[in-house]
Amino acid sequence: MNEWDKLHRMAERYKAEYPSGTRIMLLSMGNDIHRVKDNTRGTVIAVDDIGTLHCDFDTGSMIGIIPGEDSFRKLTEEELAKEQEPDMDENEDEDFGMRM
Repeated sequence: MNEWDKLHRMAERYKAEYPSGTRIMLLSMGNDIHRVKDNTRGTVIAVDDIGTLHCDFDTGSMIGIIPGEDSFRKLTEEELAKEQEPDMDENEDEDFGMRM
């Protein structure tokens, strides 16, 4: 098997495991000059033909994550559920000053 076939097979596995919309957490990034801070959450936009995960991070950065060079993981079901919960701080402002 040549190098292209190996990369293509790995890319196909990443495409299946990290489809568009998958939420991830970047644990650490290599020496990229546009590095994203460790433990930043993001959403996979696409996986290209060599296996790079192109992500839109919650901080506004968009960058490719390279498996094997960068460390990342999928968010757990619990983390995903917590993201869906309403932010309690937003509701506190409405009630402030109304209690006696």
